[in-house]
Amino acid sequence: MTTGVGGGDIAATMALLWRKPGTGPRRGPQPRLDLDRIIATAVRLADADGLAALSMRRVAAELGVGAMTLYTHVPGKGELVALMYDAVLGELYADPPAGDWRARLTTVAQANWDLFVRHPWAAQVGTGRPILGPNLMAKYDTELAAVDGLGLGEVEMELVVMSVTGFVRGTVTGLHEKSAAEQESGMTELEWWQATEPHIERVFDPGRYPTAARVGPVSGPELGGYPADRAFEFGLARVLDGIAVLIGR
Repeated sequence: MTTGVGGGDIAATMALLWRKPGTGPRRGPQPRLDLDRIIATAVRLADADGLAALSMRRVAAELGVGAMTLYTHVPGKGELVALMYDAVLGELYADPPAGDWRARLTTVAQANWDLFVRHPWAAQVGTGRPILGPNLMAKYDTELAAVDGLGLGEVEMELVVMSVTGFVRGTVTGLHEKSAAEQESGMTELEWWQATEPHIERVFDPGRYPTAARVGPVSGPELGGYPADRAFEFGLARVLDGIAVLIGR
């Protein structure tokens, strides 16, 4: 399930995202809470249990305050998710991607993959109407710079970046679905296929599905269901091959 980052109040969210340095700690008695601590706590809870289990009440309890106290800092869950998402995007690039264009885009893809592996919930955050926080803008600028100077038009530059990051996002979803299935069923991938195999054998007709009958016995033992890491490496190489054709024009 996808959770949008545009569900909260846009003005309030933007004000919180772009808060000025120095608007936090004050002289005199320090408040028990600050926004960075709230966001970090929410991220930790979402990392452990997912966005569906995250609530303002739970974050407040984890921080040892009442829910109403939390609402004085963040208006609601919609705004909190936007803050969380922008915060983790700040982990993406310690340094700008380097090397030739293929190496730079590989770095972009790997950085996004690693982020979604560390924070599975972030792959569920909808980006159709993104809230433009500072880390999202930094990500956007860095990734566009990775394809700058290649002779591409501005629209082509954006589409290339979207192709790479969209591929990563879609592929990592398979990894998380596999993990969720193991948790829900209590069975490993191998155990599930072993339990399923007798039922498949009773209904599978090689004459009706000849290509599957030929490919499945070869690919199945080697790939073991849905190998997300291998799908990422193979698919990324093919995406980059396609981009090479575009650049070559």
